[in-house]
Amino acid sequence: MEPATPIDTLCRIIIRAREYEAQIPTDYGSDESADNIDGDDDDEAFSVLDDDINTSVEEELSGVIEDLADDQQAEVLAFVMVGRGDYDASEWKDALETAAEESDIVETLLETPMLASMLEQGMAAFDLDCDNVGSVT
Repeated sequence: MEPATPIDTLCRIIIRAREYEAQIPTDYGSDESADNIDGDDDDEAFSVLDDDINTSVEEELSGVIEDLADDQQAEVLAFVMVGRGDYDASEWKDALETAAEESDIVETLLETPMLASMLEQGMAAFDLDCDNVGSVT
């Protein structure tokens, strides 16, 4: 199967979705029960571990998806639906039809838990992967 969406674009969505999913809000400082025992301010020490919600990652991810043609957006969503088990590879046309009926594909994708994994698994159902994307041979 040759997807309508370029493999490198699908892989870019996977990478950005992983970055988006990895972000955590930093609210540990507001927890009164987590008092600092030794009086030192450890917030700065942990700040490098935090990744405040970075709106640029979300904007880039949604931008990549929004820049796709309608049929390509539906294809990405169909891959996700196959990846999460709603459809199998033999039901591809049904998955595409269902995806195309979605009113806001970008929002649906951004709200999909484990988007990167679901997209990757959906692609794998068709023997597509990101193994050699971006590598120089």
